[in-house]
Amino acid sequence: MIVYLDGEYLPRAEARVSVEDRGFLFGDGVYEVIRACDGGLFTAREHLDRLQEGMRGLEIEAGDAASPDTLLEIAATLLERNDRTEGNATVYVQVTRGAATRTHCFPPGGCRPTVYLSTARFAHPPGLHKKGAGVITLPDLRWARCNLKTVNLLPNVIAKQRAVEANATEALLVRDGVVTEGASTNVFAVVDGELITYPACHYILDGITRRVVLGMAREMGIPARETPIRMEELFRVDELFLTGTTTDVMPVVRIDEKPVADGQPGAITLRLQAGLNERISAAGGVRA
Repeated sequence: MIVYLDGEYLPRAEARVSVEDRGFLFGDGVYEVIRACDGGLFTAREHLDRLQEGMRGLEIEAGDAASPDTLLEIAATLLERNDRTEGNATVYVQVTRGAATRTHCFPPGGCRPTVYLSTARFAHPPGLHKKGAGVITLPDLRWARCNLKTVNLLPNVIAKQRAVEANATEALLVRDGVVTEGASTNVFAVVDGELITYPACHYILDGITRRVVLGMAREMGIPARETPIRMEELFRVDELFLTGTTTDVMPVVRIDEKPVADGQPGAITLRLQAGLNERISAAGGVRA
């Protein structure tokens, strides 16, 4: 497996990052995961624009080393060199502030950011997209800048582990009695034919797939509204689903072991799922 690290393409086993890298010491960095289909990158520009927003938010200056054009070229090269130009794959991109003597404040005079990319094959868990998934609810204990896609993911990791222990696919995070998002997904509900999802703000990551689904809903004539879903409303929704780069549109049929409506994926969920699948397939072989 060939990866890219700070200007070099090299075998993954030979890639080395300094023990003083601030991503390792402080989680001082941002990342993105981009979906690839038959060598084509799906919504890559949107992902890399968000990466730039994250770097600005953390005040990481990487210049041309992590510009969208540079990263697109690296991603395409990795897909080719790792034989990932057929079928589904993912491209992982991470930029940290770089290596410097440990100090909580930014290193005096700055340092060279660390830029890392890799790729992997991708396949959905069999059956879940057809029969639907189970989720649990947990308190949202994360910091208040969830709109930045940083590598500080420990609360998300713990939430995912609690979901695994409960034999569930995802954990829905609840802040002040309102469902914000999943540990690694955005959350949508359908109530009386209307699509509802938490507003884009600093309490959630404005997912790229979330944006695509909202756009598809408008095109399909499905009413959509960005508004909070309160916990007392969650168990009365008609449909519920998750979205994400590697989640696509995932029907949710159980919450805390209680069925969502009749316990089957809903009609609007399945329409949006099919529409997204078509768009991802259409990206196959098309360079961003």
